[in-house]
Amino acid sequence: MVLITELLLKRAENEIVTAEKLKRMSEDSETKTFMEIPKDMTFYSAVISHSYYAVFYSAKAYLLARNVPLLSRQGQHQQVYFEFRKLVQNGVIEKELLTVYEDVKARAEVLLEILKTEKDKRTNFVYETIPQANKQPAEDSLNNAVFFVSHIKGFLRIVEGEE
Repeated sequence: MVLITELLLKRAENEIVTAEKLKRMSEDSETKTFMEIPKDMTFYSAVISHSYYAVFYSAKAYLLARNVPLLSRQGQHQQVYFEFRKLVQNGVIEKELLTVYEDVKARAEVLLEILKTEKDKRTNFVYETIPQANKQPAEDSLNNAVFFVSHIKGFLRIVEGEE
């Protein structure tokens, strides 16, 4: 079980690094020039998505370390969320972390909803304004993911010490 939790934490860390680099590519003109990215192109929606996955993978690692069974791959995002929420409600985990999880999850769900409703509306307005409008939510999501993953790592050190 330790190997799986370590792999999931590495994956969470990879998601954070990816989100950080995408944010930099969205904001740094020298990076955009070097990477041949159009000046008006941003990746804030992807920052939000990768931040969510960092939270998801670390929460999943924590649940598995606590021997909480996760039944299947399908629907696992909801299952991880509800199992994690149970631990918060039982006082095992700080409530602030649940708030962070809910916030990042909500931002990812908003992006999915935007994707569903807007995928057929490929207008200049969608391409040019939505990514830039996501700058602050992307920054918030990235900060939340860093906070969440670092706390989960601390909790996992405690869990490993118990066993």
